[in-house]
Amino acid sequence: MSADPFARFQEWYGEAERRGSPLPEAMTLATATADGRPSARTVLFKGLDERGFLFFTNYQSRKGLELAENPRAALVFHWHGDPRRQVLVQGRVEKVSREESRAYFDSRERGSRIAASISRQSRPIASRQALEQQFAAAEARLGDRVELPDWWGGYVLAPESFEFWESRPSRLHDRIRFTRRENGWKQEFLAP
Repeated sequence: MSADPFARFQEWYGEAERRGSPLPEAMTLATATADGRPSARTVLFKGLDERGFLFFTNYQSRKGLELAENPRAALVFHWHGDPRRQVLVQGRVEKVSREESRAYFDSRERGSRIAASISRQSRPIASRQALEQQFAAAEARLGDRVELPDWWGGYVLAPESFEFWESRPSRLHDRIRFTRRENGWKQEFLAP
């Protein structure tokens, strides 16, 4: 396995895809308010580059508001199989450019773009029926071109640490933590 945490993540992610793990791109995103009240939810991983881990969402959602108050977060990937594996990534989060958000938004299927344009994510709604009526009205009104809403876009989490966990017999699991240093990554083995 690679001593570079980015490369190691790519190896594990690729193996999860090849093994047919269900939704290998599903990751738990943990955020917290400025005063430390945590929350977590599952979002979809949309890419990894030299900046970090990419995901997209509504900036006015609970997670978006929490990231505006406290731009630090954690991601957890968990893949079932043999062996079971988990990767925890912690770091600072920043919005991506409007152009990058628009390129991804335009690649989504039309229904998803319409849903993003009408949803006031995390806010109460009158009913499921009211939401479906709002969607149908927008679907009829918008045509083929659905514009990127001002409140929707991407984030990138720049890793400050990675922790790789792999199941082993007798609960003697492997845990390896990488912590970013000025001159690279410090690697430590952790007790299970």
